[in-house]
Amino acid sequence: MDWGKQNRISRIIKPSSGKAVMLAVDHGYFMGPTTGLEKLDEAVNPLLPYADTLMLTRGALRYYIDPGVDIPITLRVSGGTSILNKEALLHEGIICSIEDAIRLNASCVAFSILVGAEYERDTILGFTEVIDEATAYGIPTLCVTAVGREMVRDARYMSLASRLGAELGADIIKTYYVPGFDKVVEKCPVPVVIAGGKKIPEKDALQMARDAIDAGAVGVDMGRNIFQSTSPVGMIQAVRAVVHKGATVKEGLEIFKGVKAKEAEKARKAKAKAKARARK
Repeated sequence: MDWGKQNRISRIIKPSSGKAVMLAVDHGYFMGPTTGLEKLDEAVNPLLPYADTLMLTRGALRYYIDPGVDIPITLRVSGGTSILNKEALLHEGIICSIEDAIRLNASCVAFSILVGAEYERDTILGFTEVIDEATAYGIPTLCVTAVGREMVRDARYMSLASRLGAELGADIIKTYYVPGFDKVVEKCPVPVVIAGGKKIPEKDALQMARDAIDAGAVGVDMGRNIFQSTSPVGMIQAVRAVVHKGATVKEGLEIFKGVKAKEAEKARKAKAKAKARARK
């Protein structure tokens, strides 16, 4: 591996722990103003100190993120359909050139493949084109193993999709946590992170992260389970403790509840001060 690519990967997967907390906020490329990301900058900025990388589109990066912020960028470079197009959902192609990724100083580029679906070939060939171009400039690639509605989420399918992505040349695989996940990791020669998926209770999301790390994943790439939480800052701190420090689910939940309680107290005091000023 070239020094440049290895250096970029080390900015995401921290050498000190061998783990990564990726914050995914790229949902707008096919979902539009996703709940919790209506004002992306306000939602994301408080979370950046606790994320190892920020995964988003080039438009969101340019319009919402301060260039002075020190955060490695994982740039979404695949797309082409919206949530309204049910039949062609995830029939993705290249939506961003490698030159623009370089202009944006991306540390990694992300592309979704849909294994076993009607548009499998198109997404795979599109990804290999991205791999060739990114590799020429020493930029790592993240393969997102997307799952269509007709696909079964089990270890056999995830192993197939993850190994396929790695054999195509991906440097990191993003896939879903499933029972038997240790077999998925064992059969994949590159680091694996899990997708957060749809919003679930905080305890369940922390349990999923804990189980994935115990099964050999190097980290998580969570979005909705963080920015749609009742305390996004508390949740990302809890996830970070589980991933990087080996915290238990109970310990992570205590971190989440503690931050949430402090936020509530701060909001209560601010409200009381506002009322006092209004009386004057």
